[in-house]
Amino acid sequence: MVSSSVLGFPRMGANRELKKATEAYWAGKSSVESLIDTGKTLRAAHWRLQKEAGADIIASNDFSFYDQILDHIQLFSAVPERYTKYGLAPIDEYFAMGRGLQRPATETSSAVDVPSLEMVKWFDSNYHYVKPTLADNQTFKLSSNPKPVSEFLEAKSQGITTRPVLVGPVSFLHLGKADRAAGHKVEPITLLENLLPVYEELLVKLAEAGAETVQIDEPILVLDLPDPRTKSAFKTAYERLTALANGPKIVVATYFGDIVHNLDVLPSLTKASAIHIDLVRAPQQLDKVLKAISPSQAISLGLVDGRNIWKTNFQRAIETAQKAIEAVGADRIVISTSSSLLHTPHTLDSEKKLPAEVADWFSFAAEKAKEVAILAKAVTSGIASVQAELEANAKSMDARKNSTRTNDPAVKERQSKITPDMYNRKSPFADRMAQQQKHLGLPLFPTTTIGSFPQTKVIRLARQKLTKGEIDTTEYEQFINKEIELVVKEQEAIGLDVLVHGEPERNDMVQYFGERLTGYVFTTHAWVQSYGSRCVRPPIIVGDVSRPAPMTVKESKYAQTLTKKPMKGMLTGPITCLRWSFPRDDVHQSVQAEQLALALRSFWKCLSTKVSTSGVEDNTQIHSHFCYSEFQDFFHAITALDADVMSIECSKSDAKLLKVFEDEAYPRHIGPGVYDIHSPRVPSEQEIKDRIAEMLQYLKPEQLWIDPDCGLKTRQWPETKAALTNMVNAAKYYREKYANKV
Repeated sequence: MVSSSVLGFPRMGANRELKKATEAYWAGKSSVESLIDTGKTLRAAHWRLQKEAGADIIASNDFSFYDQILDHIQLFSAVPERYTKYGLAPIDEYFAMGRGLQRPATETSSAVDVPSLEMVKWFDSNYHYVKPTLADNQTFKLSSNPKPVSEFLEAKSQGITTRPVLVGPVSFLHLGKADRAAGHKVEPITLLENLLPVYEELLVKLAEAGAETVQIDEPILVLDLPDPRTKSAFKTAYERLTALANGPKIVVATYFGDIVHNLDVLPSLTKASAIHIDLVRAPQQLDKVLKAISPSQAISLGLVDGRNIWKTNFQRAIETAQKAIEAVGADRIVISTSSSLLHTPHTLDSEKKLPAEVADWFSFAAEKAKEVAILAKAVTSGIASVQAELEANAKSMDARKNSTRTNDPAVKERQSKITPDMYNRKSPFADRMAQQQKHLGLPLFPTTTIGSFPQTKVIRLARQKLTKGEIDTTEYEQFINKEIELVVKEQEAIGLDVLVHGEPERNDMVQYFGERLTGYVFTTHAWVQSYGSRCVRPPIIVGDVSRPAPMTVKESKYAQTLTKKPMKGMLTGPITCLRWSFPRDDVHQSVQAEQLALALRSFWKCLSTKVSTSGVEDNTQIHSHFCYSEFQDFFHAITALDADVMSIECSKSDAKLLKVFEDEAYPRHIGPGVYDIHSPRVPSEQEIKDRIAEMLQYLKPEQLWIDPDCGLKTRQWPETKAALTNMVNAAKYYREKYANKV
């Protein structure tokens, strides 16, 4: 019999209940008890939903109040001393690591001022995780009430036996870093022997609680692992974890790529009861993995997309499953989601405004739980047992393929005319920069922001009124102009050198542009967690993309009339538009990226990728922003974009990461973020000065820009003004210091 499984479920709730409860707690408007109760309610609802959908194997410990890696940091007592020294309640210590904490002293407690831990993209998804930050003498200890055990028992009390999910020890360490802020230099993988006893203790506790099988995620198996210590760590870890006399069975899960280049690791995992592979992202790996697993192992087939919203092609998925059954037998097959469904919206039932034709093509988390059950039943009980579902699915596949929404001949014709010259700027950087300096007249250490300013409740209410028809377009545009005037006035008062219009008219950095392009559709409740309590509602690319009319030029032009200082025109680049959308799965992403670049190309001739920027005049300065990535891993790719100024997230990272710019003699200008905008904490002027001093160890004064690490949309005005004022004052300090040295 073929089983079905879901590797993980979204946490936020159908109506973002977790976001609301968490932010209410942060604001002091609700108690910790209320927050915990919300978590329990959501977990119960999500387990019940999956069970009713027919999924055989349901995950627990996939819930988190902020981030699953942060959960493990606290679970293993790997909290840096700068957080433990305040004696905070566990939940407050947890959130302090995630978002920082700045609290004045009171009669009963001392002042707290601590930044957040580094946050990085979770592989190539749009989710962000908190990096484990480890000490040279790092010790690990299992928390007194282990979350995986308590949540397993919680589900068990409701009549649902779950499969607890843990991040594996090798991935946990590989994704971590040394706590350089505290002077540590440890190579995290060398801490494996310290960490394994905690995993052993946890697995035994889970088995004692009744867990027969535990899912251990080792997603780094899809990465290149050049350090031999990492590969050997799998052998050390899993020989021990699978040898526990009183431990549970272990399923090792991989996703977001193929493991073919790490097949030599599989012999180290032979005693694991099953291996999970992502056959949506990497279908070509199946044959080699089937041959590489041991005769006693099951294989979990990730056939239902955990990263996108398209219905599963049942015919194709069944053919793949049957191929695997023929190779190893039905009893060794599990049909699963490709990854956790964390990256998908909650349920399609919430969408009442999507065109019926388009809605028929989609499947969200709740629907995907049903899909794995249907597929498992199809290959276990025969096609006839789910004939109606298969026929409906085939009809949906055919309708999408032949829809006029999908294909636009005019877009394809324009795309066919892209020439090599369209990828290149008119002049080399040195020539461009000479003209830009003359044209813009910027000082040393110029200051700017990334683009957005606080999206206040007043702005959101005005947008809602426009949507509801309570105000007309003219009234709304007048309101937006006043908001732009406010933003420009505040920036001039603070003393910023290059201004922005603040983006008050934009609901989201991708949705705003998508609404002005053909080929997109939009949802009303399809929220997906990005990090912490932050949720986004990704637009969906359903067909060929084009731009029917000008967009955002009006607001930028108006903003420039309000100041004599340079005004940046702000545009979300084509790659971000693609990757922060749900892309098509019937056309290669490179095709979609080119279509977006062409659609955006005419915006003042000032865009963010090479096809988009090639028509720009030399005296127009192109800024390109990259945030929350291991940018050193794709340094040559971003260098090839040939932007005049590149701003990058660096406030949570070690400044040492900038060494790649020194090593590669990067000639253009760089703006590493000097403070974290995802935290309400206001950095002091001295803190920013210290950060700039670190950066100057690797960058030349004449190439360094001073800016926050990302847009200020989620912040409040008082903290925004205070932080930017400190940032500008720090820049002025270095401007004076280097006035006669450059």
